[in-house]
Amino acid sequence: MQLTLEFGNLSGGLELLCESVKIHSVNVDPQAGEEKLTMKDLLAWVRVNLIKERPEMFMKGDSVRPGVLVLVNDCDWELSGQLDTTLEEKDAIVFISTLHGG
Repeated sequence: MQLTLEFGNLSGGLELLCESVKIHSVNVDPQAGEEKLTMKDLLAWVRVNLIKERPEMFMKGDSVRPGVLVLVNDCDWELSGQLDTTLEEKDAIVFISTLHGG
């Protein structure tokens, strides 16, 4: 499944965890035996394939850390089921850190 992932479009620093690359076009397949891809599956894939350092700055358990806003096609994932959100071909997922230094 072709997806676009964007990290830190407001300069929140999340892109630093992915070798300073903000936008990634990726192909992610559903887990074996599954027909759909969920945000939980995608986050596990991101942890293994994109996060190059300090995954604890992005994830806590199976989800994103508090302070990371997740948008799926410009909609807050809290409105679509969070980890259970089903993804579709060519969806755009944006991760924005709402925490910053001062």
